[in-house]
Amino acid sequence: MNSLIVVPSRIWEYFIAAVVIVLAPGPSVLFVIARAIAWGRATAVATVIGNVAGAFTLSVVVAVGLGPILQRSEIAFISVQVLGGLYLVYLGITAIKHSQIHANDITNQGGIRPSKWRSIREGFWVGALNPKGMVFFAAILPQFVDREAGNITSQLILMGAIFALLALFFDSGWGVLAGTIRNWLATELKRLVLMRMTGGIVMIILGLLTLLSAIRGE
Repeated sequence: MNSLIVVPSRIWEYFIAAVVIVLAPGPSVLFVIARAIAWGRATAVATVIGNVAGAFTLSVVVAVGLGPILQRSEIAFISVQVLGGLYLVYLGITAIKHSQIHANDITNQGGIRPSKWRSIREGFWVGALNPKGMVFFAAILPQFVDREAGNITSQLILMGAIFALLALFFDSGWGVLAGTIRNWLATELKRLVLMRMTGGIVMIILGLLTLLSAIRGE
């Protein structure tokens, strides 16, 4: 197929999985919540805009480099599936293990409020230079690629764009909510710990489902 844009056959499955992953409180969400608690909603939303732009830039770089390899090699495709599942399980375990530390990091924010442009710029580099983001885009998105449809690179870029739009919407929601109830969140550490642990459990479940899919050859 020579079309510049190829829509994977499992796009709706990917959409649902992406929504679940974005909603699960992970590093990006906690980064936004920290900004919201420290400096309010406007700073949090500006941070989200920059972070999402950086993450999408990273997803394009990964797609361009990884797409042709997955197109040519079925072994590479299956390997990425297995690595993706293991990586999600690892993220989940790490989130649960370090939930207390992450919560302390959030409540210890302070200093001078950054400008909106500075927040966007800082958010961009956090998203673009995040090594976990690189592994995520390389290991998770390919699970939903349709190899028979061809042009895997464009499929990966499309899914990266969908993920970025979902992250923009939901992470901004987290930022606005956290900025609105900032005192309530900042004064009760257990709530933040519970959020992080919940996100970890969700990641582990998704990782196990991904591994099961790889074993079945789906």
